[in-house]
Amino acid sequence: MTIHPDHPFVPPEGERDPLRRLRGRMPAPVTVWSTGQGRDRHGLTVSSVLVADGEPPQVLGLVDPDSDFWDATPTTWVVNVLGAEHRFLADAFAGTAPAPGGPFTLGTWTDSEWGPVLEGTAGWIGVRLVDQAPRSVGWGSLVQGEIESITVGAADALIHLRGRYREARTDDAPRPGGTP
Repeated sequence: MTIHPDHPFVPPEGERDPLRRLRGRMPAPVTVWSTGQGRDRHGLTVSSVLVADGEPPQVLGLVDPDSDFWDATPTTWVVNVLGAEHRFLADAFAGTAPAPGGPFTLGTWTDSEWGPVLEGTAGWIGVRLVDQAPRSVGWGSLVQGEIESITVGAADALIHLRGRYREARTDDAPRPGGTP
């Protein structure tokens, strides 16, 4: 066995997709969209999210059309904005980490009118599907919902940047290196 300093699955520098490289440099929120109740819960990690203020406020997201999130044919769902302590949970809902018993065994969940709400998040949004079928955008489906409920939590939000999770600090405390 030989150990190489480079990642074995990353293409050489000249062969990397510039769009993926640029997109990786844009911070993205880490959310889990959840729907259903009790044993009939479904969820999916979604980072392509936009919250639009207005009357009514709306949320848009690019969601994997092949995910089991759509098995429930949701008309309502919760957008859980994850905190830094939810890194493993984000991977479990993305299907990249094991979750014996299912990802809803991770964390503490409460059923709401819109779907399961994770405790200890940066906040959550109760959403109702806008009366239109999701349309294909790139490799995902563009989903649009009206925001019916908003709860702001105490945790700092988790973001994804350059292939890694990071904490989006919201306080003005000095950071290492002296920059606020």
